[in-house]
Parts: sequence; structure tokens; C-alpha cells
Amino acid sequence: MPIATLSDPHLGDAAKNPTRAERIIALILVVAIVMIAGFGAAYWQNWNPWAIGGTMGAGLFLLGFGLTAWGKYLMPQGPFVEERHVLASSAEDRDSMAAALVERSAVVVKRRKLLGGLFALGSSIFGIVLIFPLLRSLGPQPGLSLDASDWRKGSLLVDSNGRPVKKGTLVVGGIMTVYPEGKQNTTYGQSVDQTVLIRVQDSNLVTAKGRESWAPAGYVAYSKMCTHLGCPVGLYEQQLELLVCPCHQSMFNVRNGAVPQFGPAPRPLPQLALYFDASGNLRAQAPYDQALGPGFFERNTTKIDGI
Repeated sequence: MPIATLSDPHLGDAAKNPTRAERIIALILVVAIVMIAGFGAAYWQNWNPWAIGGTMGAGLFLLGFGLTAWGKYLMPQGPFVEERHVLASSAEDRDSMAAALVERSAVVVKRRKLLGGLFALGSSIFGIVLIFPLLRSLGPQPGLSLDASDWRKGSLLVDSNGRPVKKGTLVVGGIMTVYPEGKQNTTYGQSVDQTVLIRVQDSNLVTAKGRESWAPAGYVAYSKMCTHLGCPVGLYEQQLELLVCPCHQSMFNVRNGAVPQFGPAPRPLPQLALYFDASGNLRAQAPYDQALGPGFFERNTTKIDGI
């Protein structure tokens, strides 16, 4: 096989105008870099999903398109054919070919320093941007936020429309979701603060030792967040007097402190101590005495006697 020279048309660029092709590809790579940097900014600032997805998709597409175009239009095209009448090259021919390839490769790299630099820059920026999900998605440490709710001593119980709960609001067997006054339309109120209120009987109800005054006139309140995975416990089986989680079928007895009777929930639902004020409105005696919802590290849970 004769050694191909730099002037061999097989070693030339496919583009009729290599300079113009190089400029176009450089422009494509620059736009790709801008899109990738935009994706990093969009993710970091939590922009709209279409902005995050659009910048990422456009950046990757243009980066790949630029690299493909570089290979197609600015790299040696061939084909290179060795006549099969010679099955092995001499040592001298192999050395000559290796030297020619090394020389040609060096020339290609030197001629395309701009494109190589842009592609390396785009790839490096994208690699840095990939770290953003790890840094941002971890978020701040929760601290004591998981131990708290908006329920306070004297908090007025209201329904979803902000109307106070009075003694005659529910009949025996009735159920409703209540919130601390002013929090019924907030994100935190609709998630952590939501409490299920049930009237079990007409007289005061004692659900556990030390809770003699927590359920006046038969009104008993429990956190609506299941202690399994935080699903809303919103179903009530009146005859069995069980609160039911519709997601994983955990069942809690409302008469004995919402102790789990069935299902994967590992702990009772926290109970909110109640009282009636001078105007007949139902209020909280104190905040919940333990963290709400499923378990987490460093959880401070108050143990109920006998449970």
C-alpha cells in the first residue's frame, strides 16, 4: 500500500470550505456552552421545569451536534484500501505508515485548536453543572423543624373555611379536619398541622392515663399524618371506632390513644389536648407533645403508659 501524503484527497477535509465550516461549528459549540451554563443556573435557581429541561436538552444536543459535524466535515474521510495481494507489510512500511499517521494527527489537532478548546470547555462546564443536583437537592438541614407545628397553647380550632369549632359542631360519630386559626390555607397547615377531630361520645373521653381532660364532651383530636409514611389518615369506621389510613390500611383505635390495631404504622397518632373557652369555642390546651408524622433520626417521642 502506498503511503498517503498530506496532499492525498482521501486525507483532506470533506467540507468544501473548511474555514467556514470551522466557524459554524465553533458557533454551535459556543451556543452549547451557553445552554449548559443556562441549565446550571436554571437548576440552581429552581426555575420552571421547561427552562431546566430546555436548556439541558439544547446544550447536550448542540454539544453532540458540534462534535459530530467536526468529525464529519473536518476530519480525514478516506476510504483507505490495502490491496489484498500483499497480506503483510514489511517492517519498513509499517514504520512509515505509523509515522505518517502521527504526523497527520498532529496537523489535525494543531489546525483545530479552537474547536478542541471549545469542546473541552463545554464538556468541563457540563461536568461541573452535574454537581449542582447533588449540592442543591440535599437542601438545608432540617434542624428542629420536624419537631414543630403551628399548634400553640390556646390555638383556636377552625375548619377549612376558617370557622371556629363549637360544642355543637359535630354529632356523636362525626368527623372533620381542623387547623390552628389562620393556618388553614397555608402549605404547612395543609400538611403538618392538619388534625382529625372526632366526636366519640357526649361525655368527656379519657384515651390514656394522664389525659383525663384532653377530650372534653367526647371531642378527641389526633394528628392526621400517619406515623407510617405521613399519608393523611382521613377515614373513620364509626362502628369499630377506628381511624383508617387509605394508603396502607393502618388502623388506629380512637378510644385508647390511637394505638395501631392493624397495618404497618409503628406508633400511635399524636393526640392534641383540647378545652372549651368561655365562648364555647374549642381550643388546644398545648402544642402536640411529640413530633408528627413518620419517624426520623433524633425524634423525640413521648411514650404513653401501657403502649
